[in-house]
Amino acid sequence: MVAKLMPSRVDPQVAPRDYWQRYHELRRVRQAEMRPDDPVRSDEDEEAWVKRGDPSELQVHCEIAEDGVMVSSYYGESAKPGSPGYETNAHLFWSDIYVHPRHRRRGIGASWLPLIVELMEERSCTTANFYAEDEPGHAFLKWLGAEAKMTDVESRLDLSTVDWAMVERWAAEGRSRSPRTTLDVYDGALPEAMLPDLAPQFSKLLNTMPFEDLDHGEIVVTSEEIKHWYARMELVGEKLHTVITREPDGTLSGLTDMTWARHRPQLVMQQFTGVSPEARGRGIGKWIKAAMLLHIRELYPEARWIATENAGSNAPMRAINRMLGFQQYRVGTTYQVKLDRLVEKVRSLRAPG
Repeated sequence: MVAKLMPSRVDPQVAPRDYWQRYHELRRVRQAEMRPDDPVRSDEDEEAWVKRGDPSELQVHCEIAEDGVMVSSYYGESAKPGSPGYETNAHLFWSDIYVHPRHRRRGIGASWLPLIVELMEERSCTTANFYAEDEPGHAFLKWLGAEAKMTDVESRLDLSTVDWAMVERWAAEGRSRSPRTTLDVYDGALPEAMLPDLAPQFSKLLNTMPFEDLDHGEIVVTSEEIKHWYARMELVGEKLHTVITREPDGTLSGLTDMTWARHRPQLVMQQFTGVSPEARGRGIGKWIKAAMLLHIRELYPEARWIATENAGSNAPMRAINRMLGFQQYRVGTTYQVKLDRLVEKVRSLRAPG
């Protein structure tokens, strides 16, 4: 029966309405299964987000449909030749597969493998990345022969339980321990004039994140990429808030940013928090986290939760989060598998018997 279900590539820019109807139906099923507590982005915003894409990536969207219903979706991406960081990321190919719960155990997930191999060979990628946080996903990737490389922990903070006196103390202590360090808060897009100086320093900070055993390339952020990110967030009603600390010579020593979105007014997303290695040990991490929390409390009194994600091995940041009251919410794993292993798997599936 699965042999009759053929993967189809889709161009979001020209996809017909019936495709989007199937797409939205399946993403709501996925949301109800994987994120039952979280609001769903509107259809209009979702389509705008997907169509905007990312100019630094080669993206592919696909579906498997049966009787007018999307039973499985697939998304793949790899670095675009000539894009920032392409040289160290060219070998990596990211895949996301979802199969409708009612259509599992029919081999539909495995039916995407020939396409993944084809895409990787087209782009000269040698390592495939997958992510799973539920048992069907873990089981599929283990069957595939993929290896667990990095653990990602999502934690959430109930704002009604925060010790605000402690947060205010952290903010005061951070300033007193680094009296020559300046702290600035920005709402919305950062001033364009800042970006040429900020982008390389932000890149350096991002590359201090722990990646555990993950085969990864260098993160390279440019002014143009930052501006694209701003434009994409504006399309879907997301507002960015950033706290930055700078040393007397103007170098970036710490940064944390959060986003609020119109479809989830009670849930604020912590995007990234980092402190440069040269500035650690002075409480800057606590300072910027505290300053951001105090700012968010003032801006969004309706907000109830803060969500953040960290590598399982990021002990310093997770310790700060625990002190603030963050509780583990879910755990996911990034897996990797080599192209030659995928080729072998496809051959074995095609073999008679």
